[in-house]
Amino acid sequence: MNIQKAIFVSIAWVLIALAFNAGIYFYQGPQKALEFLTGYLIEIALSVDNIFVFLLIFKYFKCAPKEQAKILTWGVWGAQLMRAILIIVGIKLIMMFSWLLYILGFFLVVMGIKMFVEKEKDVHMQDNMILKFCKKNFPGLKEWLIILIIVEAIDLLFALDSIPAIFAITKDPFIVWTSNVF
Repeated sequence: MNIQKAIFVSIAWVLIALAFNAGIYFYQGPQKALEFLTGYLIEIALSVDNIFVFLLIFKYFKCAPKEQAKILTWGVWGAQLMRAILIIVGIKLIMMFSWLLYILGFFLVVMGIKMFVEKEKDVHMQDNMILKFCKKNFPGLKEWLIILIIVEAIDLLFALDSIPAIFAITKDPFIVWTSNVF
């Protein structure tokens, strides 16, 4: 995808999200619309690092653009399913144990401090546990599937900071998931 098309598609998705937010405003009121918009903005801010990590993975594997598109398409579907499960389980746990929000908040603060004080490290993809596991246990697995598994595993790690951040705003599963989807 060329840069102009990527910019156009990105702007289109932002406009679709804002139109969806307007629908929430008219059907669920200004409070839910504000929760969605806040969650959406947090998700955008937290997703920037995902892009760079995925690009590093693609670069390491010398992944062709056609393969990247296939991996990202499957990755988005897998990420949405995985995040829906995390949201449902997370909301159930928070409803049962409200003190979990404090633990999640503490986790986010610790992760933020760790990112701030830690020096940049070189990434050595050959040391990746998932890559080693796949090569050892599934030697015939197609490379694009290995890349997809790595992308999904890393996305799971990213979800562990973004979803709790939205829980701090709302416990409404619809708002949490849709702000995450967009």
